[in-house]
Amino acid sequence: MVSGHAVTAAGRAEVDIACDDAERLRVKLAGFEVVVNCAGLVQDVGVNTMDAVHAEGAMRLFSACIAAGVKRFIHISALGATPQGETDFQRSKGAAEAFFADADPNGRLLDWRVLRPSVVVGRGGASTAWLLASAALPVLPRIGGDDWRFQPIHVGDVAALALKLTEGVESPRRIDAVGPEPMTAYELTRILRSWLGLPPTSAIRIPDRLVVIATEIGGRLTSGPLNPDVMKMLARGNVSDPGPLRAALGRPPRDLRNALALEPASRADRQAARLFFLQPALRWSLALLWIATGLLSLGLYPVSKSYEMLSAIGLHGAIASAALYGGAGIDLILGALLLFGFRPVLVGWLQLASMAAFTLLAIGLPGDYWLHPFAPILKNLPLAAAILVMIALESR
Repeated sequence: MVSGHAVTAAGRAEVDIACDDAERLRVKLAGFEVVVNCAGLVQDVGVNTMDAVHAEGAMRLFSACIAAGVKRFIHISALGATPQGETDFQRSKGAAEAFFADADPNGRLLDWRVLRPSVVVGRGGASTAWLLASAALPVLPRIGGDDWRFQPIHVGDVAALALKLTEGVESPRRIDAVGPEPMTAYELTRILRSWLGLPPTSAIRIPDRLVVIATEIGGRLTSGPLNPDVMKMLARGNVSDPGPLRAALGRPPRDLRNALALEPASRADRQAARLFFLQPALRWSLALLWIATGLLSLGLYPVSKSYEMLSAIGLHGAIASAALYGGAGIDLILGALLLFGFRPVLVGWLQLASMAAFTLLAIGLPGDYWLHPFAPILKNLPLAAAILVMIALESR
């Protein structure tokens, strides 16, 4: 229950607006009085494209609400959304807004409202996770110029506005949900660093060209907000008048510092921020190590010496060749799977199993292998610990 309302939080497993047809959506929505559509993404992920989720899916959901007799529909869009937008994100969000206005301009069939937030800050948000990770760096990054400004709003104010609209408060069809203060990304990271309880630190200007390269790479390797479309929207500015929001909410939007202060950061928040960028780095480094091990075993390291080591534990002939090349193949496969992020938890356990098998075989090696100054076998202990940390970080 939330303020006397029974709330059902439906994830994609229950309501998939990208794949469910209109009839299936109508059946799922039957009996609900209000629907709040928060579905969104910042780049295409498989069948969940921005057009499929932001545009076509939102349109089907809107029509299904009418067919199911839903009284109110609250749609979370984005500031700057327009069918003629510069990015796919803006165009797909804008297409849905245009459809609502064309299908039911006066809200006679369905009392609909569109919330158009700037950046929403709050625990659990994808953008917030990236911003907190940036704020926890030893040196704060400064990107863009002073005209790269947006108006972050705390998620609590967005939720409070949605609640007001659920209860039928008078408001425009579209409301720009923005905080009271325009700011740059650097100013926001300073606020978030303070919230994390970390001491002030210096900053470094990131050249625009490097930002472009980083977003291009990020757009290909991650599904987060580090992508060219998000950078384009920031570069164009993302600000608006908070007056309509203030009128609908019945109070001004909270200053972000004050809103964050009501939910003090914990040790877990600081730890998550510090580990955010290390998580993929750990996975990629383990993947590259396994790939390198496989390539070395296939011939980059003298094969004769590999056979000598196998001979020392009693493996000869075809069995030694199978162990050498089979092990190399397993290393290459596990490394490649981990590099591309395929079920990293399972791959991690398989890596631990292969290490355990190798360590058991290594028991038969001469003492020189164990007492070598570089400790090639004893290094399996911290390596196993690193894999366990990776498994913990990648677990959902």
